Amino acid sequence: MMSFLLFLEIHLIEKLFSQNNQLFLLNKKALYIMQIIETEIPDLLIIKPQVFEDDRGYFFESYNLEKFVNAGIDVNFVQDNESKSMKNVLRGLHFQAPPFAQGKLVRVMRGAVLDVAVDLRKESPTYGKWASIVLTESNKFMYWIPAGMAHGFLTLEDNTVFFYKCTNVYNKPSEGSIRWNDPSLGIKWGIENPILSAKDQTAPLFELFTTPF
Repeated sequence: MMSFLLFLEIHLIEKLFSQNNQLFLLNKKALYIMQIIETEIPDLLIIKPQVFEDDRGYFFESYNLEKFVNAGIDVNFVQDNESKSMKNVLRGLHFQAPPFAQGKLVRVMRGAVLDVAVDLRKESPTYGKWASIVLTESNKFMYWIPAGMAHGFLTLEDNTVFFYKCTNVYNKPSEGSIRWNDPSLGIKWGIENPILSAKDQTAPLFELFTTPF
């Protein structure tokens, strides 16, 4: 797993250079610093923003078009979604098939989740592999899940508020899902009996799944 720092400008960038897989954008004044961590799945990224805190509270940038493009996330977000869930609710594993496939930038605004992505891209070297991260209101991490992956999350606290930006609109006929506890995937959720929707309880198994990606 590699990580690299993106030093993102507030004012005019004076110098741009690359060294040892690190990209630096330098300027004269104060810098916003964002850390982008590559996971074992190509294009699936963990984003750690810089958070400014004082006795009043905190401030951080959760999205900035120019800065995300500099990080290699050159997409157009067209829909924002928010959900609230009690503890031990599991939503997933969901995706939308082309031409309504969605990339998602997800984060937790209140509470905590275990967030999981599964690679469904048939030409990917990590097809059928999964990766997870704990997202919380305190760590403020974000997960960039590109199109071509199934996504799901388990809430770890009551009244968890989950927020995500999408690169395509919701389209019911394009909806797809995979069983959350599929034995061939072997996702380590850490729970035996989560709270599930009726649809998620009967989602197809991965071995019977034909990827549309």
